[in-house]
Amino acid sequence: MSITDEVVDYDEALAAYDPVLGLEVHVELNTATKMFCGCATGFGAEPNTQVCPVCLGLPGALPVVNEKGVEAAIRIGLALNCSIADWCRFARKNYFYPDMPKNFQTSQYDEPIAFDGYLDVELEDGSTYRVEIERAHMEEDTGKSLHVGGSTGRIQGAEYSLVDYNRAGIPLIEIVTKPLTGTGAKAPLVAKAYVAALRDLLKALNVSDVRMEQGSMRCDANVSIMPKGAEKFGTRTETKNVNSLRSVERAVRYEISRQAAVLNAGGSILQETRHWHEDTGVTTSGRPKSDADDYRYFPEPDLVPIAPSRAEVDRLRETLPEPPAQRRKRLQSAWGYSDLEMRDVVNAGAVDLIEQTVEAGASPAGARKWWSGELARRANAEGKTVSDFGVTPAHVAELDGLVKAGRLNDSMARQVMDGVIAGEGTPTQVADTRGLELVQDDSALEAAVDKVIAANEPIAAKVRDGKLNAAGALIGQVMKEMKGQADAAKARELILAKLAPDAS
Repeated sequence: MSITDEVVDYDEALAAYDPVLGLEVHVELNTATKMFCGCATGFGAEPNTQVCPVCLGLPGALPVVNEKGVEAAIRIGLALNCSIADWCRFARKNYFYPDMPKNFQTSQYDEPIAFDGYLDVELEDGSTYRVEIERAHMEEDTGKSLHVGGSTGRIQGAEYSLVDYNRAGIPLIEIVTKPLTGTGAKAPLVAKAYVAALRDLLKALNVSDVRMEQGSMRCDANVSIMPKGAEKFGTRTETKNVNSLRSVERAVRYEISRQAAVLNAGGSILQETRHWHEDTGVTTSGRPKSDADDYRYFPEPDLVPIAPSRAEVDRLRETLPEPPAQRRKRLQSAWGYSDLEMRDVVNAGAVDLIEQTVEAGASPAGARKWWSGELARRANAEGKTVSDFGVTPAHVAELDGLVKAGRLNDSMARQVMDGVIAGEGTPTQVADTRGLELVQDDSALEAAVDKVIAANEPIAAKVRDGKLNAAGALIGQVMKEMKGQADAAKARELILAKLAPDAS
């Protein structure tokens, strides 16, 4: 066991050790029913209302395989460039835990549905790393324990625990990488980029909602380090159920620094599971990690083997969507976005929304301005996603049209967006109700310009002397005089025409 809880500087750790990663991602499928019974799978139902004798493991209850779950597993395997097994079967993974009512998990062991694949992931610096996939296998999710009375939500310090079996039996695909070596200092970034790329791929396949914050996609990060030049991998730890991309990166970075501190102090790494603490940014010890032999796997006697025909596999291959990375490059070219602009769009989770907004008639620049600009800013400030506000691509396209038509300026458009978010109606309805419309009377605007120039002669003199940037202060005063209902560009034209006609 480690003899220190200290960490060393990350760069110092990487100077002495090479990291090796192994990522296990569990994905809940979005099938209507569970993997081996007909119970519903909806998230957020009242505890223990979506259960039956099969998923509760009652004596005499027999499971039946969910066909849609098998099809989803094959499609995932194909999208990950895996080979698909001609014949495979389920196994029982035996262990006792309160959230396992049967005392075993129906999974796959030595005969997975998909194996030997890869996924190329692109880092933010433009470099690409190939993550090799060991296997993607089918299994069922466990129930959910709720520890009540403690300060951390964990069993330590809790007064009592409750178990909700609604999640027990929901179809899961576990995707396991081969050891990731040669990543060096980029190891945390590679881990984050892989999980992000996998999330995008699964979303494109429409097999899961991949909402990490709800647990429908969870990452277990295996981390070990070995001295520079060594060939034998170090002892690994497994940080369980990391549920955000940022946390994947932070957890890997922390474990590398922590393990380096342990080894530097003369200690040894315990093979164990560890818990990630988002608030403090550290991992803590969970339980000693079991090896496969400890689970006493044996073939599931109540389920027939799965033997997909080549024709069926080929049919499912035809349903695969355009790979997300390839699609992003195509859209970026069509929209004329820079690499930085496209990265902002991706980070905002707005690629699909912008595509739909452009299809609804908005300009690519206008769509990006709202989804990865204004709405992304609000989402970050409120801890939401851009799709949480009830704003649709049709709304944004309509608002962009009102601005392009000259009815609204940017300030008015933001007020209209406030109204749309507040549920006041479509952009046009909000603008009508709030009386938002640019003044089209040129004589009224010119009168306001003359008044502002007369009241701000020192600034006007600067503009006459060629300091055109000073016109910005006058434009602001004109907008104030017009109560925000003037066209700022037209106001600038009038100001320059009066004070610096040669420049205008």
